[in-house]
Parts: sequence; structure tokens; C-alpha cells
Amino acid sequence: MSIMVNNNTTAFGVWSNFSSNTSNMKEAMGRLSTGVKSVSDDPSGVGISERMRSQARNVSSARSNVENSLSMLQTADSWMQKINDMLGRMSELGIEAGDGTKTAGDKENIQTEFKELQTEIERITSKSTAAAKFNGLYLFRGGNGVAVVTGDGVEGGNVNVQIGPDISQNVDLTLKDLQVTNTEIIGSTYTYTYNSDNVATGSTSEGVSWSSVVDSSKMSVTSDNVVGKIAKAIDFISNARATNGAQQNRMEETRSGLLSYEDNLRAAESKIRDVDMARESTDFAKFQILNQVSNAMLAQANQLPGQVMQLIG
Repeated sequence: MSIMVNNNTTAFGVWSNFSSNTSNMKEAMGRLSTGVKSVSDDPSGVGISERMRSQARNVSSARSNVENSLSMLQTADSWMQKINDMLGRMSELGIEAGDGTKTAGDKENIQTEFKELQTEIERITSKSTAAAKFNGLYLFRGGNGVAVVTGDGVEGGNVNVQIGPDISQNVDLTLKDLQVTNTEIIGSTYTYTYNSDNVATGSTSEGVSWSSVVDSSKMSVTSDNVVGKIAKAIDFISNARATNGAQQNRMEETRSGLLSYEDNLRAAESKIRDVDMARESTDFAKFQILNQVSNAMLAQANQLPGQVMQLIG
């Protein structure tokens, strides 16, 4: 074997291994300290994982929208339950007022409560002072519930909610118009005529509008067919609650789907981007030992040229 002084090839080879081990140990330390792979570790994988991360964040934001929508619908249903309760009480008062044994004073007292209930329904649903709101959104004034800039009204359309992570993944939620000014026909009441043999000889129908029931200036507890008209109003509110409930169920299913989607996205992204800590810690220990050994071998290799002195001496 040749012995050289100017070029210690053995030491250079050990130094190369030492440098490689040190570099690998530093990379292992970096991955262990961050828990994720860098772009130099897996360029294409990082690109894919970044897109997945963005999609997962979009899904999380869409899920938040859905949860807000659910809260709005639940709030609306709570108010409609109260309106249903008041209509039920108004129907009871209508029955009480139909008692011929009651005095005019009794019926006046009944009318006082009847009118107060109508006024409360109006307070909940109507005008800019309407009590039924969610985050500033009017729940029972129709349209999208957003107050117009000028005047006492709301914008048209429906409540549009982004429920998905991609473009055009929206849904329209409908809000019922329960204002005292709503003249929508909600049903009809019928009046029958009978002959002396108690056989029906004819009938007349009367369309019932929502406003005709809740507007105290249009209906009192002693009005004709008061109980029948209130029954139509109760059916109207019940139908509105059914629609509201169907929308709630849809939002619940959407939320469940988004949760599953986000979970799968994050799991897929984790497989690509996250570091296997057990394997990486094993590699770190290996490179740490190799670094220490190569450092010791480098010291030994640096002593090889010293054998020349033995030849000279």
C-alpha cells in the first residue's frame, strides 16, 4: 500500500462519509422537529398535499356556514312554536266567546286577551322592529331577511348559503313571510245553509288571508267563522314549520357529509405530508451513531501520514 502525505485519500473518504451522515442527521432532526416533510423530501407530494390542505380548509369553512344556517332555522322554529301557541290560545278564546251564557262584559274581557295575542304576533313578525331576528337577519319578513337601505322592507330572494368547498355549491333557504301585511290566501272557510229538514241546500266559501287573522283591525274574537279562520292560520304555521324542519334535516345531512369529507381529506393529506415519527427517530439514531463513528474514524485516518516519520527515522 502506498503512503502519501499531500493527499490522504483514506481521510478524504472518511470525511465524505462523515459529511453525508451529518447531513442526513440534520435532515432527520428537521423532520422530527416539524413533523412534516419539506418540499425537498417529496416535491410532488408536497404539491398534492397543499391542494388537499386548501380543500380541507374550504370544507371546514363551508361546514361553519351550514352550522350557522342550522342555528338560524332552529331560531326561526322556536319563534314559530310561540306563534303556534298563541294561535292555539286564540282558538280557545274564540270558542269561549261563542258561549251565549256570557255577558257582553265577559266577551269584552276575552277580546282584550285576543287582541293582545294578535299584537304580540305582529310585534314578533312585522316591521323594522320585528323581534324575530338572527344575527340582524329578519326571520319572518320574507325575501332574504336583509333590510333594504331605504324604507321599511327587506331584500327579495332567499337566504343563499355556500355549503360546499367549490364554486357554485350553494343552497337557497326560504324564510316565511308572516308579517301582518301579508295578504297571502292560506285557506278557505265554508258556510252552509239548511232547509227545515236540516238538509244542506247550499254553501258559500270565504278565502282566508294571513293578515285577516293576525291584524286586530280585521278580526275580533266575535267575528264570523273566527275558529275556522284561526284553524287555517294554524295549518299555515304548521306547514311553514314542516318546511323549516325539512331544511334543517337537509343541513344536518350536509354537515355530516362535510365532516366525513374533511376527515378523509385530512387523512389522505397526512399520509402524504406527515412524517412517520417512529421511523424517523430510528433513522436519526442511526445517523447519530454513524456520525460519531465516522468522526472517530476521521481522527484515525488523519494519523496515517504520520507513518512516514517511522520510515525516515
